[in-house]
Amino acid sequence: MSRFQHIPVSITKTIAVFATALATVFAAHAAAPFVQLESARLALESASSVVVDIREPAEHTTGVAMSQLGKRLAELPAPGKQPFLVICNTQNRSSRVVEQLQAAGYTNASYVKGGMSQWAGRGWHMVRP
Repeated sequence: MSRFQHIPVSITKTIAVFATALATVFAAHAAAPFVQLESARLALESASSVVVDIREPAEHTTGVAMSQLGKRLAELPAPGKQPFLVICNTQNRSSRVVEQLQAAGYTNASYVKGGMSQWAGRGWHMVRP
């Protein structure tokens, strides 16, 4: 006899309902779109995308800080228009910001996987403040 046959039906149903609800939440929460670091570099060099740096002032004195993004939405390309890439130091903040932007209708936003830490680690061109 299996150990699972002794679990009351009410608990089994509760677990099934919980698992279904959890699957629904995860399905509705799609991952933010991203581009690889190399693709971001090519997009910046060819001017095919705008790159929005959201590092905090302590990380980059002229960057657009995440705390300022809500005040500076007018500076972004209009929702659904020119593609733009959001970058931070490691991709943690930029991926969350892109999720929020996507929910607000900015289907043209993606984050840069790897962030500025990997960009700098590769020795690619950077403009110093």
